[in-house]
Amino acid sequence: MKKILTTLSLALAMSLPLSAQLLRTTVAQGEIEGELFEGFALYRAIPYAEAPVGELRWKAPVPKAPWQGVYKAERWGDRPYQKTDPNQNGNDIPMSEDCLYLSVETPAMSKDEKLPVFVNIHGGAFATGSYSGTQESFVREGIVYVSIEYRLGALGFMAHPELAKESKDGISGNYGIYDQICALNWIHDNIAAFGGDPEKVTICGESAGGISVSILCASPLCKGLFRGAISESGGNFAPISVHGATAMKPHQDAQQQGLDFQKKLGAKKMKQLRKVSGEALIEATAGEQFWPVVDGIAIVDDQYKLYEQGKYNDVNVIAGYNSDEGSLFVYQMQLEMYKNMMAAQYGDWKDQLMEAYPATTDQEALYAVQDIFRDNAFGWCTWAWANLQSKTGKGKVYMYYFDQLSE
Repeated sequence: MKKILTTLSLALAMSLPLSAQLLRTTVAQGEIEGELFEGFALYRAIPYAEAPVGELRWKAPVPKAPWQGVYKAERWGDRPYQKTDPNQNGNDIPMSEDCLYLSVETPAMSKDEKLPVFVNIHGGAFATGSYSGTQESFVREGIVYVSIEYRLGALGFMAHPELAKESKDGISGNYGIYDQICALNWIHDNIAAFGGDPEKVTICGESAGGISVSILCASPLCKGLFRGAISESGGNFAPISVHGATAMKPHQDAQQQGLDFQKKLGAKKMKQLRKVSGEALIEATAGEQFWPVVDGIAIVDDQYKLYEQGKYNDVNVIAGYNSDEGSLFVYQMQLEMYKNMMAAQYGDWKDQLMEAYPATTDQEALYAVQDIFRDNAFGWCTWAWANLQSKTGKGKVYMYYFDQLSE
């Protein structure tokens, strides 16, 4: 009998920490249940908006309606349609348009803890990636970790005149950005149910996620939704242009890209285009880049000008980039190619730039072009952001440059 009681006592003691985790809670849509993962409560797939399918394809996200019973958030939600993610992030998860989910991993034992909240926005050139994954290192430090999904590629960023006519604001494109804003509103309204504090939200992203963070910091639609921002290798301070890998197009030019894409698919009307399968859309985007555009609502104007004028969300910021990022994008270069490229791209500025990025051999030419890519795509926007906000804002601004030799 004594042995039985001892065994029961031990089992009870072992179960207490598990039952103390916040594995069931209530959000605006109803009751929701997560699971125990690595000692913490994990909610893998919380729908923050209705599935953007059918008539909701290429429309602003619609907040999720209430559900009946207990919603079990036990599996990762589908990835957005995309080409294979080069980082293998979530490639084992199915793809579909029903992708507007977020995850919450919390160390809270009750709803009353008011813990800080870290919101991750994944990168992938606005074309690939997944919100799936956890961060126990954060959660062990008493931080609620949230990761959000948003629409990608043509489904997330195609502008089109017909879509603009459907919109009450006369705009189109940026659906992926509106997804992010919708998710942030959901987090603000519901994170307290997971022991988080809506007044202690920090958003973070890398690459396209970092550009997203930068866009959200300048968007009037995000006022009050976060108190801090971390941007890793990303920013939105390139001039508005129809050219350039990280430049945003004017709305009118982006709509022309949408018309050209429609013609490529052989569709005459938006009704037909909405019936094209997600797989076919992704195949048709080969060689295309769909990117956020200046729509006057979520993205108001050239961000450099907005920061000069102090028109942004003045929150605490950490922004930075890495020393060898250009090597990810430039693999080979010859000295003669380098000289010709500099002359073609930079004209009268060629000699000054070649003095700053000198090369006398093919190897040096490769390093020079890699460094130019790094500074053009990552360095400039980071420096501009930190410099402008330091001048016109009150939030604390920290800039980093990571330079550590890999072993």
